[in-house]
This record gives sequence, structure tokens and C-alpha cells, in this order.
Amino acid sequence: MATLVLTAVGTALGGPAGGAIGALVGQSVDRRIFKPATREGPRLTELAVQTSSYGTQIPKLFGTIRVAGTVIWATDLIETRTTSGGSKGQPSSAAYSYSANFAVLLSARAIRGIGRIWAEGKLLRGAAGDWKTTTGFRLHLGGEDQAPDPLIASADPTTPAYRGCAYAVFEGLHLADFGNRIPSMTFEVIADEGAVAAGTIAMALAGEVDADVAQMLDGYAAAGESVAGVLDSLALLSGAWWSPAGGRIAMIDRAGAAVSVVDDAMAIDGRAGARASAQRRRTRAAIETVPRTLAVAHHDPARDYQIGVQQAVRPGAGARAMRIDLPAVLTSPVARSIAERGLAMAETARTRRTFVTGIGAIALSPGQSVTIAGEAGQWRAATVAVEGMATRIELVPLTIAPLAGATDSGRVLASPDLQAGTTIVRIVEHPAWDGVLTAPRLSVLATGTQAGWRRAALLYSIDEGDSWIAAGSTAAPATVGIVEQPPGDGPSTLIDRTNDLVVRLARADMMLLDADPVRLGQGRNLALVGEEMLQFARAVPLGAGRWRLSDLRRGARGTDWASADHRVGEDFALLEPDAIVSIDVGIERVGHRVRVLATGIGDGAAPAPAAVTVSGASILPPSPVRLAVQALSGGAWRVSWTRRSRQGWGWPDGIDAPLAEEAERYEVTTTDPAGVRSTAAVDRPTIDMAAAAGSRIDVRQVGTYGSSHPATITL
Repeated sequence: MATLVLTAVGTALGGPAGGAIGALVGQSVDRRIFKPATREGPRLTELAVQTSSYGTQIPKLFGTIRVAGTVIWATDLIETRTTSGGSKGQPSSAAYSYSANFAVLLSARAIRGIGRIWAEGKLLRGAAGDWKTTTGFRLHLGGEDQAPDPLIASADPTTPAYRGCAYAVFEGLHLADFGNRIPSMTFEVIADEGAVAAGTIAMALAGEVDADVAQMLDGYAAAGESVAGVLDSLALLSGAWWSPAGGRIAMIDRAGAAVSVVDDAMAIDGRAGARASAQRRRTRAAIETVPRTLAVAHHDPARDYQIGVQQAVRPGAGARAMRIDLPAVLTSPVARSIAERGLAMAETARTRRTFVTGIGAIALSPGQSVTIAGEAGQWRAATVAVEGMATRIELVPLTIAPLAGATDSGRVLASPDLQAGTTIVRIVEHPAWDGVLTAPRLSVLATGTQAGWRRAALLYSIDEGDSWIAAGSTAAPATVGIVEQPPGDGPSTLIDRTNDLVVRLARADMMLLDADPVRLGQGRNLALVGEEMLQFARAVPLGAGRWRLSDLRRGARGTDWASADHRVGEDFALLEPDAIVSIDVGIERVGHRVRVLATGIGDGAAPAPAAVTVSGASILPPSPVRLAVQALSGGAWRVSWTRRSRQGWGWPDGIDAPLAEEAERYEVTTTDPAGVRSTAAVDRPTIDMAAAAGSRIDVRQVGTYGSSHPATITL
């Protein structure tokens, strides 16, 4: 009877990419559904590996689940060449980047949307829909009216629309983060709003099924060798069983209206006595035949849909272990309850009762609830067979599922979902620390308003935005902020332990660290505050992104001229080589503006450019130091000083620093008490002059590309 009912079920699962899964036909189907044997339904691990093989089966997705999908179309990698540099005196350099266009088939039924996307296990798209890498993206939901994708159609005019199938198209995905190859991806597919009942899924897969089963699944992927295997998997995780119902089949998970039968010890073929008694027996298998542990593997939403395992253990004898892989999204408590229920049903099923009754029981179907006249308890018909004028019935007790205990999803190394925010850019010019420059050099530091920012594409313009030059991309995220409490004027020859500096960093998650003398000597904790370069030995967090910096080394690289000119709100930037991109411009740009455009994945189509006026600070010599005056006879004065060099900050030989300019030259300006100025040029670090007491003397070193800031003394 069961065979006659089940021959009607033959719904295909796989869609056009997977082919038909198969139909429920004959006794092999009966054995799959009505006997707890090996099931060939969906496999748990099949959802995690992205494929591109022809004939790969595409699952039908329900609820919300994470799947890899199948690449169904791709172009060759797209190579992009960008040239940067090439200013006067500097060679240009070429850089190559790669992107890809491809499509991934996700579900053989329509879906509602996509949540997160992982690439090589790291988030490519966050829960808020923000992208972590630059790409174009289109999602086709699988409606019966969807049109072919325009990008695929432009490459292949005969491409189908894949109606009824959901797929995603990536256009121009940047591959630098993935070793310049298409990454392996997984997708959080939202096929239905909220959890879906197992019975609803069963009826969607096979139109001849009735299933009023309320086991809720957060997600499910229907695929496998046969529809029977999928339906069997749904019944297994629901604690349900199958029963013919008219011309259909029903999935049942609870005791229904019971059919009462009479155990009248009827004989077969008119034979009675011992033969009849043999048809009436009650058996109980050994406890060792029942698993002692039952583990349920599933996709755990608390683990970003990674595989979780919940295990139930029964007391008593036996060592047999059993594991069930379910391609379903289950919370750990639900998975634990399934394991507990399965173990309880297996233990109860040890008891079997077989008897033969009259031909009147022929209407009884496998799976129906049964009571025996005159006896307590309720049973389920496991098999019903008609032999001659008698009906042989095998019964198993109905089982009430136990309550599940406490569960824990365990620890998971989830990919952080950090949004990038918009790009913050600082463009500064400061004395060079890596040699003598022959052209002005700008330092570009960038970060984002949120912690997920990684980089931005750089362009710069030397003609007020009429044309733009590619400069590659930004470097590592920089540590920048603003000054809340500026330091007072401090000496550049001693450690400044009098003044502190309080800064507010751009984000609360940014960090500053202490540095000991060795690390300070290596250049650590070098910052640009306004136009003064200084180092700090101590960094104390004040909360909310605020830091107090102390034990200051002031006026680094000859910027002591700026130590007395600080204000609230001026820029702070930690100068770390791996966070800086350098842009060299021509000497003729001194005094002119340079615009820089940094475009990250969170900046939209038209971010505002930043700008800086080239001052020449990167190529000018430092001012002299140790100005001294000596009174001479006749009212004259001798003014002397010590030269500094933009090449000799390390002072490796302990002698005079190398000149680093075309010639040693100085410009000495005298301003008398009445405001009258006079200027003299000398080629050595001393000058004799006649000047009134109270006159101000300004000494500038004249370098190859301009003069330094003045060193000043008053007579």
C-alpha cells in the first residue's frame, strides 16, 4: 500500500544546474522512509565549499543559511596599470592591480535577499550592507520574471536569465586582498523571513506531502541524491515519521487519533496452536544496540553558521556512538533537544510487539497511532502486512521527547564586522628623515572614521583640480587627531618635563604607547603637532579617545621654531613610516596648493579633496643654533652661531655635520630699536657689526632651495 502511495512523489530539487534529484519509487523508497537506515539526504559540508564544476547540484534554500554557491560565469582577470611619480628629478613608477567579474549561483528557488558575505573566511560585506573591498554587485533574487544580467549578457548574448534561481554578480571586485585570484566565498542567504517549519519545507519540496510538523528551522538547504533522502532528513530532525494518507503521504510528529486493534492471536491460513502463538511476540533488543551517545552536527547561527555539535548521552551500558549531520541552521538548544529526542526514540524502539489479527485491520497504515483493546499505552505501526486473511502488525511505543539541558555554542573565531566609515586625510610637509631631498615631498596620512577602514585610492592635482595624477593607494591606517591642550614653549636641548600635551584621536579604538630611551632613539613616538615635530615618552589614556602625552622631546628635525606657536584644535599626527605615502612635486610648486583626493569604500562617489600649500619645509635647511654675542671695542659686536644640517641629525662621527647644501651661506638681518633693518650675507658662522644695544639679530642659513627659519638674539 505504501508503495502505491509513494509512486506519486517525484519533485525535482536541484534546478537546471543540478539536474533532477530523483523520484520516490518502489520498495527502495519504502525502505528509506519507513526504516531508520542510512539516509542520503543533504550533506552538511557541501554548503561550505565553493565549486564551479558542471552538473553541480544547487540546493533549494529556506530560512537564513550560509552557503558557498557555485561559480557559473567569470571573465579573465582585468589588469589595471597606474603610474605615479615622475616629477622633476624623480623617476616614475608603474603599479599593477587586478579585478574580476564573476557570478555565483546560490539557490534553486527564489530568495528575499543577502546579508553578510565572506571571502576567504573574512567579511567582504558586513551586516549593514557595507563593503570591505571595492566591488560592484548585483543580486538576482530568482523571480520568474527576472531578466538576464546586463554584464553577462554583454559578454554572451545567449546567456539565460536563470529564472527561478537566485544568483549574485560581482563586477570589478578588487583582488589585491586575495592574492590576485577570485576568492572562495560564502553568502548569508535570506530565503524566507524568519524561521521555517520543517513541514512547510517538506510540502514545498514534494506536492504530494502533507506535513503539519512544527519543528522550526532557522535555515535549511535541500539537496541530496533523492527527494526521499531530503524528506527523511526533515523527518529525522523533527522526530517525525511517515504514513500513507489516501493518495498522499503525511509526516507526523505526534500521536494522532488512535486506531484500536484487537490482539486475538489469530492463526494464519487456519492453522492454530503453536504456529499461532509464534505470531504473537514481544521483543526487547539489548541496550548495547542503542547508541550511548548521539551527536547532532548543524549550522550554528551563534558561530556565524559554522558547524556546531550538540551531544546527548544516556546512562547505562554500551559504547556505541552515532553522529547525525543536518544541513540545517539550528540554535544550540534546538540541536541539543534533537539529540536528546533521537536518543530517547532509539532507546524506546528497542521494544517491538508483533501480532496477527483479522483482515479488518487491513486499513491500518504504517505510521498510524495504535491502541490495543484491553491494554494501556499507545503504539505506532512500524509495518503492516497482509497474509491471506490475516494482518501482521509490528508496533513500537510512541515516545515523548525529553526536555533538553543547558547548551553552549562554544567559542568561535568570527570575522569582525567593522565598518570603514569615511576617509580622514592629513597632508603635511615636514623636514625629511630619510636623506636629503632635491624636491618638495608631501606626506599623506589617512585613516577612517570607523575601525574597519583599511585604505583609499589616491589622486593628487597640482593645477587646482583641472587634472589628476594617480598616486596608488594610502598606506596603513594612520593615528591622527586634534590638540585639546597644547604644550607651552619648551626647550629643544632638554627633555621637557614641564609641559604636557592632550590630544583627542580620531577614533576611540586608536592607541598610543610609551617608549623607552632606546625606542625613542630609534625614532619611535615621533609626532607632528601643528608644525612642530616632537617625541613623547609617556602616553596615558584619559578615556573616549583622549590621551595625555608627557616627557617631551621638542623641536625635532629643526622644528624648534614652531614650539611656541601651538593652539587648541590644531592637527596631531603620529609619524610612522608604514602609515605614510609620499608625493614628490617640483620645486616650482613651492608657494602653490596641491590637492589630494582619497577615495575609500565608504566615501561615496564624490568625496571632497584635501589641500595643502607647499612650504618647502622638506627641502629647506634648519636654522642655526647657539647664537652668541661678544662686545668689541668701539661699540662693535661679534655675533657667532653653530650650523645645523638636514643631513646630519644622527651625528655619527661626533664632528661637524655634513653641509648638505651647495655652499655654506647665511643671511644676517639687523633691526635696530627704531625699526630700521639692514641685511648682510656671509659664508661663515660669524659676523662683526656695529649696532645699537637692543637691536634684534636674525640669522638664516641659506640653502640650495631657500632659507631657513631665523635664529634670533637681541644685543
